[in-house]
Amino acid sequence: MIKERIIEVLKGRAPMKKENIAKLFEIKNKEKSDFYKVLKALKNEGHLYEVDSKFFVIDEEKYRRGIIQGNDKGFGFLLQEGEDVFIPEHCMNGALNQDEVIVKISEETSGQSLEGKVVDVVKRANEKIVGLYQSSKKFGFVIPDESKIAYDIYIAKDDSMGAKNGQKVVVSITQWPQKGKKPEGKIIKVLGYQQEKGVDILSIAAQLNIPMDFSEETLSKAKELPQEVSPEEMEGRTDLRDKTVFTIDGADSKDFDDAVSIEVLENGNYLLGVHIADVSHYVKPNDPMDEDAYIRGNSVYLVDKVIPMLPEELSNEICSLNEGVDRLCLSVMMEISQKGRVKSHKIAQTVIRSSKRLVYEHVSDLYEKNIVDDSVKGLEKDLLLMFELSEKLRKNRMDRGAIDFDFPESYIEVDEEGRPTDVKRAERRSGNKLIEEFMLICNETVAEQFFWMDLPFLYRIHENPDEEKIETLNKIIRHLGFKLKTQNLSSKDVQELVEEVKGKDEELFVSTLVLRSLKKARYSEINDIHFGLSSKYYTHFTAPIRRYSDLTIHRIIKESLNNTLSGKKIGYYERILPEIAKQTSKSERISQEAERRVEDVKFAEYMQGKIGEEFDGIISSITSFGMFVQLKNTIEGLVSYTSMDEYYEFNEDQITAVGRDSKKVYKIGDKVRISVAGADNIKGTIDFELLGDISEQEE
Repeated sequence: MIKERIIEVLKGRAPMKKENIAKLFEIKNKEKSDFYKVLKALKNEGHLYEVDSKFFVIDEEKYRRGIIQGNDKGFGFLLQEGEDVFIPEHCMNGALNQDEVIVKISEETSGQSLEGKVVDVVKRANEKIVGLYQSSKKFGFVIPDESKIAYDIYIAKDDSMGAKNGQKVVVSITQWPQKGKKPEGKIIKVLGYQQEKGVDILSIAAQLNIPMDFSEETLSKAKELPQEVSPEEMEGRTDLRDKTVFTIDGADSKDFDDAVSIEVLENGNYLLGVHIADVSHYVKPNDPMDEDAYIRGNSVYLVDKVIPMLPEELSNEICSLNEGVDRLCLSVMMEISQKGRVKSHKIAQTVIRSSKRLVYEHVSDLYEKNIVDDSVKGLEKDLLLMFELSEKLRKNRMDRGAIDFDFPESYIEVDEEGRPTDVKRAERRSGNKLIEEFMLICNETVAEQFFWMDLPFLYRIHENPDEEKIETLNKIIRHLGFKLKTQNLSSKDVQELVEEVKGKDEELFVSTLVLRSLKKARYSEINDIHFGLSSKYYTHFTAPIRRYSDLTIHRIIKESLNNTLSGKKIGYYERILPEIAKQTSKSERISQEAERRVEDVKFAEYMQGKIGEEFDGIISSITSFGMFVQLKNTIEGLVSYTSMDEYYEFNEDQITAVGRDSKKVYKIGDKVRISVAGADNIKGTIDFELLGDISEQEE
């Protein structure tokens, strides 16, 4: 094959013009046009790359392609699976943090590490940058929030959009950095002063390109929606308004997309109903609301601010299963045996009326403490039946090997201005777990039905972990006395390790490492296992108000129920589902990153008011630059080695910090006393100073 021959000959060669490549292959004039088409095809396929009209092979040896990680000092690293490649500042060629680049590996490298030079930027990651505006008489600069971007951005006076000195802004890059020249840009949005309410959250959303505003068409369409269900809309639906149905959510929740019901059948089996808001009745494919929802992918919950997937007229009103009003649903009625096995089920288009809006706290109090809040009166029998069933479902799930990472989660209390006033551990109580179990069994039941129907569908998959990652994990945890098998690893093996470390000093560290060693769950049009849940069939069906994936499969389910899934429609779904799977997986990752960053920023802001105060904590991880200490309220801070009373070295094999002179050893799980040395609420970082071991303090 000519393509393979071209790649073989050009591999390792310096970039060549197409005319010279043709000459090298002794191509005759009349054949050159066809030969150049082959070169173009190889370029389009990603085998060849072209810079300044010269072609070369991306061989992953001399020339490499990847993502660059910047640094505030100006240099960077090409991130690689093996060894990262160091890029000196003068070799960055205008590349910025997270850009996709082509790097040429230097033949001479200083020291042991690989060095390279950026020869081209394939794809820019920073079309828009969020930062702090600093003005002068004739121009201004934006200092990026992202410290890995080493340049300030020059802003001409006419491009400042009237921004004031010290305001946070969003800037669009108009000129990328060149040798001796800063990047240039124009301000496209003024977010406000740093201390103003919500500006910190707006800044993070803007950094991650999370849309904050709905289109005018979407808002107009949402306002036109009726806020009551009409008799015509109920026609042909199963009427469940006489059933005892209720929602159980957090006290702050406003969008209720799931409700539950329970009965005991004559044969002694449970009849569990999971009733999900029929959002697809109101949001039609390709209308403005649908297009906005697709771009967003999901709602984002950022402490005291929600960036909804759908306008409030839907998410909090006509689609929300509010107490005492008629609502359209897709209901899954499951007959479940006394042993917790689904014997049969039915999916139906229904109309319900929620009897009560319950909260986790009161439901948990009933089960755990026999405290009957006014809100649960009259529902005690149903709730206790639900707890009975949920425990059976959970036992079955754990018996088959489901992994339960019970990480401490945070609850951040804020005042009216959005400033954090307290940070506590969030409780995952029995009421939360009850709803989790019902949603899990519902999602599994729906996924299995549509898998066997062999219809286009969107699954939630979590593939088997890579052996290499488990081997790397074992190298770290074996010094702590733990191990996982690398071949034929089952979720049961992981579950047993997570259970083994529970309550031990190393629990947080080991559980975190295990989680990072597993693949990320994602959406796929092709069914695969869900390793973490130890499930053969799984989907996301239960949250269409806040997840586009769920809205998508509701449409398929309804077309199946209505017998309108024609061959043409099946072909349509087969075409669009791969793209929807990619988009929803991507938007989910961005949302998780936004939630993490906002939490870090709020933690730092909270700890700014605690500078100099002392706390007890536990060493949660140890790195080459310092130790992270977690406090009882889940906040983590860094004790850098440079702040310690002597020189400490990181022992990579033992994962310890060792004092050079005293030989004092700090290990994961050690309880220590710290004082708060500093906090940066822009970067979301907290610095601690080590005061000593708690045991030493007590002695």
